[in-house]
Amino acid sequence: MAGGIRRAGRAGRIVTGVAAAVLSVGAVAGCGGGSGGGGERSVGDSAAVGGSAAVRTSPIADVLAKLPARVDGAKVVVGKPDAPRTVQVLVDPRCGYCAKFEAAGGETLLKLAADGRVQVEYLLASFLDRGGASGSVKAVNALRASVDAGRFAEYHAAVFASQPKGKFTDELLLRIADEVPGLRGPAFDKAVAETAYAGWAGESERAFEATGAQGTPVVLVDGRALGAKDGSMFDAEAFARTLKGAGIG
Repeated sequence: MAGGIRRAGRAGRIVTGVAAAVLSVGAVAGCGGGSGGGGERSVGDSAAVGGSAAVRTSPIADVLAKLPARVDGAKVVVGKPDAPRTVQVLVDPRCGYCAKFEAAGGETLLKLAADGRVQVEYLLASFLDRGGASGSVKAVNALRASVDAGRFAEYHAAVFASQPKGKFTDELLLRIADEVPGLRGPAFDKAVAETAYAGWAGESERAFEATGAQGTPVVLVDGRALGAKDGSMFDAEAFARTLKGAGIG
């Protein structure tokens, strides 16, 4: 797609034509590369440690359960391949502002994907996970494993809705998976326990860095950042209007 993020080479490294657009987003609410933690907690405010965090699911879980997802290099693509438009979403599972986005603008996007109007390309960052501090790599690993089980969209929403104040742990990620019908099983549980997709998580983080983005969340349509400067990405109805202004919806 012209001006968008493309995959190149066997490793699926992301090359970008949108770095300038990302860098020009401006000072808005979000988690930056220099953040020491997950930023603002706005969804749920779960308990301080991952093991005792509350588990929540999406209010549109039944819709998300029907959404197809596939891996394309360092990205996870949700929605029908023949959707007329593509939206790119850059998030870190431990970023509090990303959780706020996913509960609002992110839900709006997935409803449009369910209607076949758009496909969503997720680039899952883990820059907040210095030395395992946030558990973002564990979360990205589990999210990648959920694609194999055909439950990515529903699990993705539940992971952000259940974001802990502390860090993601294997135990929490499995408890979240318990609430997604059909996800738990020997293959998924093993992938979580052994961090089977740690290499892919690293590839996805490098792809995020290659975009030039300085933080998350970021939403791109045709290489243009949407919903950040005006904060509309954090309000479902406002973001629907923003997307409509970009010809989506």
